[in-house]
Amino acid sequence: MNKRTALGAASLVAALTLAGCSAGESVDIDGADSVDGDVLIAAIGGEPDQLDPQRTSSYFAFEVLENVFDTLVAPDENLEMQPALAESWEVSDDQLTWTFDLRDGVTFHDGSEFTSEDVVYSYRRIIDEQLANAWKFAAITDIAAPDDDTVVITVAQPTPNLLSNLGGFKGMAIVQQENVESGDITTAPIGTGPFSVTGYSSGDRITLAANSDYWGGAPELAGLEYRFISEPATALAALRAGDIHWTDVVPPQQVSELESDDTVQLGLTPSSDYWYLALNEAREPWSDVRVRQALAYAIDRDAIVQAVSYGTAALNQLAIPEQSVWYTEYDEYSTDLDTAQALLDEAGFTGGTLDLLATSDYPETVTAAQIIASNLEPLGIDVEIRQPDFSTWLDEQNTGNFDMLMMGWLGNIDPDDFYYAQHHTDGASNAQKYSNAEVDALLDAGRIETDPEARKELYAEAATIIADEVSYIYLYNPSVIQVWSPDVTGYTTRADRAIRFDEASLAG
Repeated sequence: MNKRTALGAASLVAALTLAGCSAGESVDIDGADSVDGDVLIAAIGGEPDQLDPQRTSSYFAFEVLENVFDTLVAPDENLEMQPALAESWEVSDDQLTWTFDLRDGVTFHDGSEFTSEDVVYSYRRIIDEQLANAWKFAAITDIAAPDDDTVVITVAQPTPNLLSNLGGFKGMAIVQQENVESGDITTAPIGTGPFSVTGYSSGDRITLAANSDYWGGAPELAGLEYRFISEPATALAALRAGDIHWTDVVPPQQVSELESDDTVQLGLTPSSDYWYLALNEAREPWSDVRVRQALAYAIDRDAIVQAVSYGTAALNQLAIPEQSVWYTEYDEYSTDLDTAQALLDEAGFTGGTLDLLATSDYPETVTAAQIIASNLEPLGIDVEIRQPDFSTWLDEQNTGNFDMLMMGWLGNIDPDDFYYAQHHTDGASNAQKYSNAEVDALLDAGRIETDPEARKELYAEAATIIADEVSYIYLYNPSVIQVWSPDVTGYTTRADRAIRFDEASLAG
């Protein structure tokens, strides 16, 4: 699945809101066991398209839903999988049977009991309805609930990335069957997480109340309020005025200023995301590897990184960032127009137009497109930039209506997340139509190799071929940039961009 942020409008749900509360005001939240305390107000860059965690592809939705739902296992700050709804698990000697022991006494927000049947239902829904994460279950042959406290997952082959597949939050939350079948999940979701949705005012805000019965311990906060603020200047002004406590609507050009601002706390950490360009190999001349390599040599990555991130992103010619244990060093494509021109000459390419698909919903793609147009002009390539909204962008990508596109992948953990769906011949997100039998074999082998060092070598070899043959032109790994009030404690910026406030509190 392409883990990209999508903007969208959500429906209005009639429920209690906290609209009258000022930042940090002590409130009494109806429907949340009358918990008194502080409400943390967060500004996010847009409105979720819906609140069904298995159907949405909106990062704005996940920013909210991370605090509403749980997964069977969950990554910690180092992106290593830890117990969540499953408190422990065992793997059979042949690596084909995984047995998960569930926590006792977990309940959904409406008080109903959480059991193994909820896990089976959630996973079967993803598989049967072919939702975006169905590919993560490709190796699974059976999901069973022998009793209320046990889930048994059988796989066809050793699957070393099973835990990361089940624990990467986006799309893998455990849902309640009644909430799904009633249709209420899209606007009034019921989960097992540390907070429950209590109000949704479309175009304005979503409010959450603390779950005092949360299995991980009741949050110190009484609730959360998410406001939709798309303008960075507005969000930062609201933070400095004390109207909000936290935001990730932060312009990278202000990072240096914020670092020296004692009135706010800056969170800046390298992410596990990456941004890339892809050329449509189903079209001439982009099917010629020499033409693709020429463009990889022509593009000025330094200029792109400076323009879109003001130097906060890390240049990378592969997908996996340097801080990861799966990182592979690769530095082939320094900007070199002479080499680019020689490759084009060898391929017999004498110039033409290039349809570059960006999107107005991601201004960085438009900025990068303008730099790329300038980079390619000396080679006789006239870049025509299109910038539709993201929904149209997705349609154009999925139908192959582009020469080149730019986008990012978010929420990656396991090396399989970075490469399989994007570059395997049968990959679900191989929009560029790349196909290499050797890469397919390496990626297939990586999915079943249980020795970490051997597995790392497989992915390093596959990644190098992918870059050599320019399935993607990798650009950079962005940083996670967030800002919050010094009154906020217990919150940490994470490489996977997970926004979790279950351990946060407000001073004063």
